[in-house]
Amino acid sequence: MFIYIKPKPENSPFIKEVDAYDELGNKVSTFSIVEKPLSIYLNDNHIVTAMTVGDYPNYLAVGYLVNQNIIKDPYKLEKIEVVDDINAVIVRSKEETVIDISNNRKIKTSGCANGTIFDNIIDQIDEVRLESRFKVSADEIFNLYKTINLTPSLYLKSGAIHGCVLCSQDKPLVFFEDVGRHNAIDKLAGYMFLNKIDSKDKVLYTTGRLTSEMVIKSVMMEIPIIASRSGYTAWAVELAKKSNLTMIGRLRGRKFTILSGYGRLISK
Repeated sequence: MFIYIKPKPENSPFIKEVDAYDELGNKVSTFSIVEKPLSIYLNDNHIVTAMTVGDYPNYLAVGYLVNQNIIKDPYKLEKIEVVDDINAVIVRSKEETVIDISNNRKIKTSGCANGTIFDNIIDQIDEVRLESRFKVSADEIFNLYKTINLTPSLYLKSGAIHGCVLCSQDKPLVFFEDVGRHNAIDKLAGYMFLNKIDSKDKVLYTTGRLTSEMVIKSVMMEIPIIASRSGYTAWAVELAKKSNLTMIGRLRGRKFTILSGYGRLISK
């Protein structure tokens, strides 16, 4: 049972029916995911333009800024303006930032849909170590995985999209999807930031592979456990070990691999 937000694939404006042909030349109808640019501004500064499915632009914009450590104080946010006719979100904040937001400080990541991070985050992540004593059992991980996979989603209807799910120990709480997994996790970050949700007793599940960017954002969000049905990169494993993040990969059926933070798994 989801408490907050989950996908709504039926009659979704983010899925488009298209005509195509199969391998035998027969005309068929199929579904495709919508993709469009969204420009994110902090006050008068253009920060980044993301390719996104288009839902929850307020959470995406705030979450991106939070995960880049550009904004930190929710009480200093003044206004979030979603300007649909120019595909933009303007986040207005009284908070001062010392981050250089010029383009030459951005790193293009291995994520899909034009993922970027600012290079100062690479330096900061080396100083973070997650000390949460939150623990889960293998059965709880398997049950979360099963519940999420049985949940109707844009992915199940059209494919070509990633999902990120914030979970408590025994149930999924918030489920966001996007064409880029970094967008989906940024939506989670924005939701948590604006609703002041404690992250230290949560599990993050993602459908995408575990890359350095996903590890960095999970650590910045102070989520102690991340799990994925997909594989992982060597640098992601290295970063997870340095920051004491529990990273679970290749979660399928009743099997998974723990790459780091084994102490948070409750032994039978």
